[in-house]
Amino acid sequence: MNYANYIIPLLLLSLMACKQQADSADAYGNFEAIEVIVSAESSGRIISFLPVEGAALQAGQVAVNIDTTQLYLQKLSMESGFASLSSRAHTLDAQLRSSEVQMDNLIREKKRIDKLVEGGAATSKQQDDINGQVSLLEAQIATIASQKDAVFAERLTLNAQIEQVENQINKCAVSNPINGILLTKYKEQGEMAAPGQPLFKMANMEELILRAYVSGDQLSSIKTGGSVTVSFDKVQDLQQTTGVVSWISPRAEFTPKIIQTREERVNLVYAIKVVVPNDGSLKIGMPGEVIF
Repeated sequence: MNYANYIIPLLLLSLMACKQQADSADAYGNFEAIEVIVSAESSGRIISFLPVEGAALQAGQVAVNIDTTQLYLQKLSMESGFASLSSRAHTLDAQLRSSEVQMDNLIREKKRIDKLVEGGAATSKQQDDINGQVSLLEAQIATIASQKDAVFAERLTLNAQIEQVENQINKCAVSNPINGILLTKYKEQGEMAAPGQPLFKMANMEELILRAYVSGDQLSSIKTGGSVTVSFDKVQDLQQTTGVVSWISPRAEFTPKIIQTREERVNLVYAIKVVVPNDGSLKIGMPGEVIF
C-alpha cells in the first residue's frame, strides 16, 4: 500500500485549512498593557522594598518605605516650638487680663478725681497724673494685643509647616496606584531615592490592549466603542474573546515589519487599539488577531 497517496492529500488539506484560518482575521497585532511608572516623592534611603518582579500588587498596598528619621526629628522640633508658642500665648493672655483689670481700676479712679476737680477738692495735677496712667496702660494693652496676634500668626505658620512635614512623611510610604503586576524594579533596598526618581514600573493585567493595524478600506468596518472578536494562541489552538475598539489612529503609517496584514500589497495602515479583558491567559507581547 502506498501511504503517500493518503498522506500528501491530508497535508495539503491541513495547509489549506491553516491558510483559511489565517486569512479569516481582518487585522493582526500584539498585546500590550497600560504601564504605570511609580516615582518617589521624598528623598532618603529605601529601608524596605519587598515585592519582587512579577509579583501581583494590590492598589493602596505599600510597596516601598523610605527612611523618615530626619523628617520625624524635624517634626518633633516644630512641635516643640509650637508648644512654646502656645505657652507664650497663654502668658500674654494672662498679662492682657491683668492689664484690663488695672484699666478698670484706673477708670474708676479717674472718674473720682474728675469729680473732685470739679468740686475743687483735687488739683489739676492729680487729674493729669491719672490721665497719663490711663494712656500708658492703654499703650501697654495695645502692645500685648499686638504680641498676641504675632504669636497666633506664628503658630498658624508653624502648624502649616508641621502639616507639610507630616505630608512628606506619609509620602515616604509609596503605595501602588492600581492593581497589577510589578514589571521592573529601578531601585533596591538600601539605595537612595530622590523626588521624581522612578522606583518601579507596574501594569494593569486585568485588561490588555491589542494594538493592531488595518488598511484604509477596512476603516468603514470598525468604529470607536464597537465590539470585535479577538483571537489568540492558547495550547496549540486559537481562543476567541470579545474586545472593544478604544482608539483609531487618524493618520496612516507604513506597515510595521512584525505585522502581517490581510493584504500584503498594502503599504499604509491605520493603528487601532482594542481593549480585551484578561482572565490570565493573555501576556504582554503575545500576538493577536482581530475579526470585525
